[in-house]
Amino acid sequence: MRKTLFALLLACFAGLLSHAAPERVVWNVITEKTSDTEGSIVWTATIDEGWHIYGMEMPKGLDIPLTLTSFTVSASAGTELIGDIVPDRASSVHLDPIMNAEIPWWEGTISFRQAFKLVDGAKGARFTGTYSYMACNATACTKPETEDFDVTFGDTAHLRPVFDTEEKESASIETSPTVGTPAEADNEWWAPVDLSINSSSAAVTQSSWWAILIMGFIGGLLALLTPCVWPMIPMTVSFFLKTSKERSKSIRNAIIYGLSIIVIFLVLGIVISVIFGASALNELATSAVFNIIFFLLLVIFAISFFGAFDIKLPSKWSNKIDEKAETTSGVLSIFFMAFTLVLVSFSCTGPIIGTLLVEAASQGSIAGPALGMGGFAFGLALPFALFAIFPSFLQGMPKSGGWLNSVKVVLGFIELILSLKFLSVADLAYGWRILDREVFVSLWIVLFVLLGMYLLGKLRFPHDDVNPKTSVLGFFLATISFAFAVYLLPGLWGAPLKTISAFAPPIATQDFNLYHEEIPVFEDYEEGMTYAKKEGKPVMLDFTGYGCVNCRKMEMAVFDTPDVKAKIENDYVLIRLYVDEKADLAKPYTVEENGRTRKIKTVGDRWSYLQRYKFGTNQQPYYVLVDNNGQPLNGSREYDENVAEFLNWLNAGTEAYNK
Repeated sequence: MRKTLFALLLACFAGLLSHAAPERVVWNVITEKTSDTEGSIVWTATIDEGWHIYGMEMPKGLDIPLTLTSFTVSASAGTELIGDIVPDRASSVHLDPIMNAEIPWWEGTISFRQAFKLVDGAKGARFTGTYSYMACNATACTKPETEDFDVTFGDTAHLRPVFDTEEKESASIETSPTVGTPAEADNEWWAPVDLSINSSSAAVTQSSWWAILIMGFIGGLLALLTPCVWPMIPMTVSFFLKTSKERSKSIRNAIIYGLSIIVIFLVLGIVISVIFGASALNELATSAVFNIIFFLLLVIFAISFFGAFDIKLPSKWSNKIDEKAETTSGVLSIFFMAFTLVLVSFSCTGPIIGTLLVEAASQGSIAGPALGMGGFAFGLALPFALFAIFPSFLQGMPKSGGWLNSVKVVLGFIELILSLKFLSVADLAYGWRILDREVFVSLWIVLFVLLGMYLLGKLRFPHDDVNPKTSVLGFFLATISFAFAVYLLPGLWGAPLKTISAFAPPIATQDFNLYHEEIPVFEDYEEGMTYAKKEGKPVMLDFTGYGCVNCRKMEMAVFDTPDVKAKIENDYVLIRLYVDEKADLAKPYTVEENGRTRKIKTVGDRWSYLQRYKFGTNQQPYYVLVDNNGQPLNGSREYDENVAEFLNWLNAGTEAYNK
């Protein structure tokens, strides 16, 4: 069961994070005629060299969740499907390097056929449905795909499309594939432009990478203080002292051990980067569904840290690795010892790594997970290497005990506090309005107060020791926690709370606001452009997302400053477009993009497509100044909290507009 859960989580993460990966499989769907009343639907998949798609059935006894190749077919009245869908050749069984199991798949070109016949005097038929698949190679997988098809046979002049739901019908018959709806294709406001990106984005990206690296390093140091890792220190040092009597050799072995830990975690980060892809990480950060998954994961981690249960890998995994460490020698034994540490410590380091990778994903960079894992590994490995080099350090270290569990519980509070950020993203994207800003701030206040009470010894969890005295460190940490809760209190009445702007919902969701008024904003592109043309003002386009951390930072640190706020209010029309808005379009439509047909179903889909189609990018936050014809006035800007430069950019835009 644990193996299945672990594989399922891996498959989910790999699937949705690799959405932006290149097309690895090209499908073609047709009907073939065998007689006037009989024929076949034929799906043909052309697969890139080195890649494969999985078979239609999983071998018996194999419980690894994968997206198998599958089909659904709906036929118009007067049509009878004959038998099952049959491939033109059997799938071959291979050892899947990712799942480490014998799994059937196809390579090259493969066709699938569904026979049918016309009955009751029908002259033609129409078939609709879906086909699902996932492409993989030796190191990576694409996102699981489900595509629609619609093909005909014979005389279909009087047939209507056959769909399972009214939504599919409206989506399919709205338009044929094009570069947008007819109104958009002919609208100058949608015309693509050649826009150079502001040079500040590279420096900001490097700054974000450093932040992820430092956060990973701190996470590694925190992991050292957990009950799963701390007891490993004397055990591993003892291992090195027994295997090497010479000090120079023990130092060398300790360094190899530390490097092995770093390599293991770093490889994990690189694999995640390769599988997930760069631009898809940004999409993940604004995906409502996966933010709900992250929220639930962090809550589970918090409950585990509080002592309700332990999250552990199967014991046989760590036992086998430990056995290898005992039976091998030299560098290999040191590597296996490092692997033992990784596996044994998983119940404590897993939640920390999970939180780290979620934050790394929000950077939208392929380097994020790799840097985060590298920093984490370095923070965890450095103390182990130092203790192995200088064993005398161990004499001054405190023994394992209740204080380690206290560290674990504090981490549980942190996990619970961070989890609300991801629930907020989903709440905003779907418009539930159950976690508006004042509700979010209220929950944080309560959690920080409870954390302070725990640090003072007023709360106890299942594995805590009975200690009638409050430690000096606990007193000071409790003071900080209570002080932060007091700092949050004005936020209930609309105070900016810029310190938590990256986590809290936008100020616009505040029902009761005594502090300041929001900048007037349009959330519809055409409506805002029409108003700007009428008023004779330039437009500031703000491509944002409910789950975009850096967007919230920009709104509080830059937009909310007096000079910038006044400049936008007086001289611009602000159009803020949420690319992860889940509200359905009244009339969905299809577009032809990068050689494939895509459906535009939601408001967020439409604004995301506008950003890609017109400006050739899909990153948030993304700011563009345009005139009343939709033409850019100067370069674009991305995340950069330099208020002076942002104001200069706005001034340059109005100067260009007035000319």
